[in-house]
Amino acid sequence: MAPQPFLESQSSNQTQLMPPNATSCENAQEAWSLLHRVLPTYIIAVCFLGLLGNLFVLSVLLLPRRRLSVAEIYLANLAASDLVFVLGLPFWAENIRNQFHWPFGALLCRVVNGIIKANLFTSILLVVAISRDRYRVLTDPMASRRRRRRRWAWATCALTWAVGGLLSTPTFLLRGIRAVPELNVSACVLLIPHQGWQWARLLELNVLGFLLPLAAILFFNYHILASLRGRAEVRGSRHGGPKDGKTTALILTLVAAFLLCWAPYHVFAFLDFLFQVRAVQGCFWEDLIDLGLQFANFFAFINSCLNPVIYVFVGRLFRAKVWELYTQCAPGSLGAMSSARRRKILQLIWRN
Repeated sequence: MAPQPFLESQSSNQTQLMPPNATSCENAQEAWSLLHRVLPTYIIAVCFLGLLGNLFVLSVLLLPRRRLSVAEIYLANLAASDLVFVLGLPFWAENIRNQFHWPFGALLCRVVNGIIKANLFTSILLVVAISRDRYRVLTDPMASRRRRRRRWAWATCALTWAVGGLLSTPTFLLRGIRAVPELNVSACVLLIPHQGWQWARLLELNVLGFLLPLAAILFFNYHILASLRGRAEVRGSRHGGPKDGKTTALILTLVAAFLLCWAPYHVFAFLDFLFQVRAVQGCFWEDLIDLGLQFANFFAFINSCLNPVIYVFVGRLFRAKVWELYTQCAPGSLGAMSSARRRKILQLIWRN
């Protein structure tokens, strides 16, 4: 099987897994040739858009001299995670263009993969934290106002980054350069110490890195939607308000986009585990899993540049903050605008 890019599957150490006389499947050479030509260009485009978009989001949230709300703290950390994520994409674009020959040395093999793998876990844990925050706001508004503290949000984000780093430790320790005679390359792969590692990787990547967070995300967002339906039926309720509703719509869209982008990768990673333990075998499965993982990785990449677009088109309050920052940066023209005029424009932004 082909070495997998930085979102590594369990099969990365293929030189230990293939029997000495094994022959590679040659049924998908045209598909691989197309992938080597086309996918690097798309990855670079995603990197460029993700870099600009997430820097823009962080600028809007952090440049104004004011305290961030609890929701903004989580969103700023998610943008930072996406930013770190996309910084590693040029390395893997070049890796795929070289047909999985890693030209950057063993140190960068470990560092680039370790940092990006840490952000894989950090991102989904931040989505869990964001969903939990909205759940508390909508289901128990009075309690959330008493107990929600910015310090607690910052502590939660710090813990999330720490857990992401801890779960990526095997990648930092076990990634290395290994010659792959079947492909005539020196690939950056996960050097699996023994076959029992396959089960550990399944637990880490699919269970801790997706299924358990997915269960929490679905639980919180189910109750969020139930709460919104209940409030729609009781129009006179004082709980929440337009601001809560707009923030909730933004977060629900972010969660949906995250799951749609990441679910294919985890499906193919699980199929890859089944292939390694020989639950499924044959060239059909090998080609399907290898090619599927490459394209599933690309869909995962898209999420990092999709979030800023969601902020602009769904986040009405975010658009108001963009306008606020713009007026501060252009005092000669818009800064002299009357407060009544600015207020009217902001109201139009919030309504659209």
